[in-house]
Amino acid sequence: MILFNLRCAEGHGFEAWFRNGDTYERQAKAGSIACPVCGSHAVEKALMAPRIAKGRRRGEDAPKQEIVQAGPAPVPAAAPASPKMAKAAELLRALREVRRLVETNCDYVGDRFAEEARRIHYGEVEKHNIYGESSDEEARALAEEGIEFGRIPWVPAADQ
Repeated sequence: MILFNLRCAEGHGFEAWFRNGDTYERQAKAGSIACPVCGSHAVEKALMAPRIAKGRRRGEDAPKQEIVQAGPAPVPAAAPASPKMAKAAELLRALREVRRLVETNCDYVGDRFAEEARRIHYGEVEKHNIYGESSDEEARALAEEGIEFGRIPWVPAADQ
């Protein structure tokens, strides 16, 4: 088995195990390797630190090999084809799409969200879609006043 550091066209780095280099080449050519972050199938090998096998010492009975790696050890990553990673990648894509839609169709009001939501609710300004930040306390107060709003996880944009 061989571990490759891979990178997708979006710049996400991840690791994957393959039986050998030919297996990686076949799977990459077939487009069956997917980035666990964004799902992209445009994947290539990334720069890797070499792994050097130490030879046998004199007098050893069994041919043992210890693998040592130059540089820091890689962070273990789940195989790109795992169902959990596929679901996580799909959820991330969906949340990025929500962010894109909000940014496209709403006005950003920053930390004045609660104030602007009240002004819209009470008819002080024309109704329009807004987004911004609010504290938990501000969110509770808006809910108690009967002002409808939603809170969503704000993930990094896809181009970051």
